[in-house]
Amino acid sequence: MDLLVPSLPTPLQEISDTVILRAGIRLFIKRDDLIHPTVSGNKWRKLKYNLQQAKSKGATTLLTFGGAFSNHLYATAAAGKYSGFETIGIVRGENPGEKKSSTLKFCEEHGMKLHYVSREEYKLRNSEDYLSYIKQQFGNPFTIPEGGTSEFALKGVEEMTVEVDQQLGRIPDYYAVAAGTGGTAAGILSAGAHVLAFSALKGGSFLENDILNLGGENDKRGQLKLFTDYHFKGYAKYTQELLDFILMFKKQHGIQLEQVYTGKMLFGLYDLIEKGYFKTGDCIVAVHTGGLQGLLVELKED
Repeated sequence: MDLLVPSLPTPLQEISDTVILRAGIRLFIKRDDLIHPTVSGNKWRKLKYNLQQAKSKGATTLLTFGGAFSNHLYATAAAGKYSGFETIGIVRGENPGEKKSSTLKFCEEHGMKLHYVSREEYKLRNSEDYLSYIKQQFGNPFTIPEGGTSEFALKGVEEMTVEVDQQLGRIPDYYAVAAGTGGTAAGILSAGAHVLAFSALKGGSFLENDILNLGGENDKRGQLKLFTDYHFKGYAKYTQELLDFILMFKKQHGIQLEQVYTGKMLFGLYDLIEKGYFKTGDCIVAVHTGGLQGLLVELKED
């Protein structure tokens, strides 16, 4: 399947169980995990206009940033191969050698050249001086920020909300979304919708300003509520309680979640539902942002 021929619109799947019925709300899952087999979820949405911009600039190489288990690096490597770009990944941390993650192995198999930097250097990834240095070092590639989060990404995310409005026949009261860099939440806000963002990072309170700054000031921007208590000890970390929830959710609803983003978001959302956060009749759309390439083996069991 070509990157620019995705499965659109992605399904909007209503789910129901005793928790939802007791609360008197409606909950839908926007199945962006089904948008493309390798460039899934919010990564396809974010990359779409980044790639179009790169082509319009005549770029032949994409350069971006991520960690050893980065969904974004994985998606960019695949998208670059499908779209005729060379790709370079600036990876946080030392070269693991033969102990490379399956994510990094996939990136290499799809032609991405990996360049490892120290965690201190990686912190400079958004500095204009550092980006200028990187561009000179690698022959002036088209640079995509970590997570694909840029002004071009927001446009792709906004298109997802148009799909939802058409499928639902109304604007939902809330969108629920996991937050890593905040680009998906910012895109939804820019479309005028209210967003419940669940930080996948420990100490993620800084994301509120990042999300609002990404979206910029506009008259139609929705309201943001950021939740920082559902990180389960930090980025890419998890507990048995979270894994049990993911397994239960799959058994009940037939939807696979993962432990880095979507599992934490749905766990937090269900906790809010049970605590009476929503009023009777509220309609919530939770965005399944994909990321299943990083799924733990124990969560793949039927």
